[in-house]
Amino acid sequence: MFSLALPLIYFEKMIRLIFLFIAISSLSAATAQVQDADYKIYDTRQQKEVTLEDITAALPARSVLLFGEEHNDSIGHLLELRIFENLQQRYGKKLVLSLEMFEADVQPVLDEYLAGIISEKNFRKEARSWNNYDDYRPLVELAKRQVIPVVAANAPARYVNLVTRKGTPALGELGKAAKKHIAPLPVDTLTGQYYHRFNEIMGGHSVPGMHLYQSQNFWDATMAHFIRKGKKQHKAELVLHLNGRFHSDYRSGLAERLIGKGEKVTTISCFAAETLENPNWTQHSNLADFVIITKKK
Repeated sequence: MFSLALPLIYFEKMIRLIFLFIAISSLSAATAQVQDADYKIYDTRQQKEVTLEDITAALPARSVLLFGEEHNDSIGHLLELRIFENLQQRYGKKLVLSLEMFEADVQPVLDEYLAGIISEKNFRKEARSWNNYDDYRPLVELAKRQVIPVVAANAPARYVNLVTRKGTPALGELGKAAKKHIAPLPVDTLTGQYYHRFNEIMGGHSVPGMHLYQSQNFWDATMAHFIRKGKKQHKAELVLHLNGRFHSDYRSGLAERLIGKGEKVTTISCFAAETLENPNWTQHSNLADFVIITKKK
């Protein structure tokens, strides 16, 4: 439960914790293996359990696949890699990998690393990689080997902070160079289900001055912008984007913004459960096009 008497900066820090779930001690995807017994996948449209290969086969051309993860789900990270490998086999160099885990202003650093110009040590430091970057490293390394573009899609944290403090109108104060790293202005604020879910995760309180919710919307709008930009720039048949699942669950937030721009979007919601025995799929039927439940570690 959040207290509205606390400083606004506390809310900003807490929302980062809530939606990022950065796992300091998470299992490295590079060294672990995933077994079929570690997860179950449900196709909510066909209302039946399916395989990873079924997901790849179901994707329409020229579309976006949003993999909504829990950032500390080690099995989920391994499944992301498996899906990326499957997609690479299908689409070759017509595939783009997009990541919430890198902010848009470090795109040149990411490109330099993928091109083999700079060292991994410098890349990880100067790209401000997450504490659990090792969970995403196998995907980046596969992209590097196969010459697949990788998009740094997230909004720079300093501008998210600006919106949290002053609201979205403050983005107009940014210079021309800074605006290259954010969504085109103005950034609208979604209403309806997304707002109500956000309010619930905040403990049921109204968001102070709406600024915190506006920063969430800015976050989504920026990711949607760079996903679409990367898809167009690289003439991709498919973009695989990884994000915290709140951003795309119930086809709202990020998913809603992409759909509103005419994109064909498929969503995955992946999360850990205490048991995989007889999951109540009906309970999760509206979460995403595909729901993946993983074995809790």
